[in-house]
Parts: sequence; structure tokens; C-alpha cells
Amino acid sequence: MAAEDYRAGRLRLLGWSLSFAGLSLVGVVLLVLMLVAGVLTAVWIGLPLLLLAATLVRGLANAHRSMLGRWLDEPIPSPYLPRRHDGVTGRVRSLLTDPATWRDAAWLLFNATVGLTVVLLPAAFLANAVNDFLVPYYWRFIGDDAWFGLVHVTDQTDTYWTIPQGLASLLVFWLSAPPALRGYARMSRWLLAPTARSLLAARVAHLATSRADTVDAQASEVRRIERDLHDGAQARLVALGMSLGMAEEMLARDPEAAQRLLTEARESTRQALTELRDLVRGIHPPVLVERGLDGAVRALAVTQQMPIAVDIELPGRLPDPVESAAYFTVAELLTNAAKHSRAERAWVRINCGEDRLVMVIGDDGVGGASAEDGTGLKGIRRRLSAFDGALHVMSPAGGPTIITVSLPLAESVRASHRPA
Repeated sequence: MAAEDYRAGRLRLLGWSLSFAGLSLVGVVLLVLMLVAGVLTAVWIGLPLLLLAATLVRGLANAHRSMLGRWLDEPIPSPYLPRRHDGVTGRVRSLLTDPATWRDAAWLLFNATVGLTVVLLPAAFLANAVNDFLVPYYWRFIGDDAWFGLVHVTDQTDTYWTIPQGLASLLVFWLSAPPALRGYARMSRWLLAPTARSLLAARVAHLATSRADTVDAQASEVRRIERDLHDGAQARLVALGMSLGMAEEMLARDPEAAQRLLTEARESTRQALTELRDLVRGIHPPVLVERGLDGAVRALAVTQQMPIAVDIELPGRLPDPVESAAYFTVAELLTNAAKHSRAERAWVRINCGEDRLVMVIGDDGVGGASAEDGTGLKGIRRRLSAFDGALHVMSPAGGPTIITVSLPLAESVRASHRPA
């Protein structure tokens, strides 16, 4: 069984080798196109051609990153800086000032020359071995005096010497395939992976976007609270004041009418208090303060229309902002599931590792949820970005829907864990 796995591993390496070779051949064409575009930049037609060539090279490089990431089992992120200019000239300027463009060009040159040779070498030795094994059967069609590698064939007996030669080629293939592809992969990864500058630029762009989203979300939340107070509790308190004033005027001449107004005032007071409690609960639920994320999510699950299986493993209390963000994320996702998924059951799993809080919320509904199309999931992702969190949606048509949320816990955050 181990020998079969070993042979299967060599065949997989051969498949990867041929796949990389195919991309390398495409790279040869793009290298020629880039050289032509570079020459033609002396006239105006060279700029759009250079832009086209650079765009195609980026597409090829991204395909290579994806393939390398699958083979190495380590994704290679995109290294490109955010585009800072519009128009053909501006886009060309952005391309030329991006270090990743020049690293792509270096990779293209490497891939079209040394890389292509390295990835084809194992396949060439294997093909040579197969050819040597077949020489005794077809040598007559070539002629009575021919060379097959190091073997000079003039008769049938000479052809049998190609078999040891084929075994040697097969051995070279067997031994050279892993180190050749490993070396090729390491060099390609070094050229295609993001530099420290591009990682920093991407991080800065992400933080700038998340900061803007956080400011917008906070402003929207303030407007919601103001609207709820104005339309709810404030309106009832104004009506309460008017009812009390009218009751005071009517107390002497019509006590029964005054009593009715006082009853209405008491009811308005009760409704105003209820609305204020609901508003406070929407800002920071008391159950979250009293029982923490574990107890609050379990209490939330009990109030849902469908059965919710809850599995929570936490080392203790988390900081208030993290607990609040996690609670409202779970609450909104369960509400979305109840409204849109037509699910019969759902589940919530929460655990806390060394550096992040991970939550998995799923249901057995119809699926089809998307963080790109749905405004609800977009809003959740935007709020999570304030914590540098992430949201991943897996919701094929027909279900199930599984949404994974992660919130990183920095050293200062982990150190602030309180005992339960």
C-alpha cells in the first residue's frame, strides 16, 4: 500500500510539473508581448499595449499563486498595491510604480527560461525512459544505424542496451522530481509573494477602510438611538406631561375625567419605560453584563422560533467590546436565519483559542446566502472590520448555510480576560 501511495505521489508530481509547464509556456508568449509593448512605448500605442500586457501578466501570476498555494498548502496573498490613479496614463503609472509589477516581470523571465526547464526536466527523463523501453519494438522503422541516447543500434541485440539506459532515466526521474519541483516552487513563491511594503500598504488600506466603516456605523447607531428616543420615549413623555396638565385642570370640576387621564398617564409611563428598556437592551443587553457571552447567547437561543443547538467553550469573560460585538453578530445571524432560510433547526458553536474568538453559526435551510449580495451580512462584516474580524459564508443552493466569524484577540485583550 505504501509503494502504491509512493507511485501515486510521483504521478501527482508529474501532473503538477506539466501544469506548471503549461503556465510557463503561456508566460513565454506574455514575455514577448511585454517586450514588444516596452519597445512601442516610444509611441502612444505602446501605453495601452503595455497596460494590456501587465494586466494579463497579473492574471497569469495570480493563477500561478493559486496553483502554488494549493500545492504548498499555503495560500499566497496578492502583493499588489491599491491603484492610486485613473485613466490609461494613470493606470500605467500605478503599474510602473508598484514593486510587485517588477517582481512579476522577474518571475515571468525566470519562469519562461529556468523555470520552464526545471519543471519539464522530470517529464523529459520519464519520456526518455518510456522511449528507451520501446526501442526494441520500433527501431526497424528508424533504420539500421541509429543512436538512441548513448546507445548505437545496428541490430536487434543492440536495442536491448536501451533498457538499462531507460532504467537510468527512470531513476533520475524518480529522484529528481521532488527536489526540482520544490526548488521551483520556492523560487516562484519568493518572487510572487508580497513584500513587506505591499503587506504594510494592504494593512494600512484595510485599516483606513475599517476606520471609515466604523465611523459610519457609529454615526448610524447614534442616529438610530436619537430616532428611537424621539419617536418613542420622548413622544410618550410629552403626551404624559400633557395628560397630567389636563388632569390637574379637570381635577376640581370633573374628578372622573381627571382619573381617566391619570390612568392614561400611568399607561404612557409604563410604555415609555418598556421602550427605554428595549433601547438600552439594544445598546448593551443587561443579560450580557450579568451572564457574559456564554449565558447571553444561551438565553438568546431560547427565545428563537426554531430549536438552536448551542455549544460554547470559553476560558472566562471576554472584554466588553468583544462580547458585545460577538453577541449582536450571533443575534443578527439567527434573526436572518429565522426570516430567510426556512430552516428547521440551527446551531451555534463558539470557542476561544489563543489568539482569536471563533464562532460558527449554521442552519439547515435553503442556503443561497451571500455576503456580497445581502445587505445584512455586509453590515455584519463592516462592523466586524472595526475589530479586524472576518466573516466567511458557505451557503450553497439547497443548504446548509455555515457562517464562520473570527475576532482576533490581541495580547492586551487576552490579558484583560476576567474570571467568570
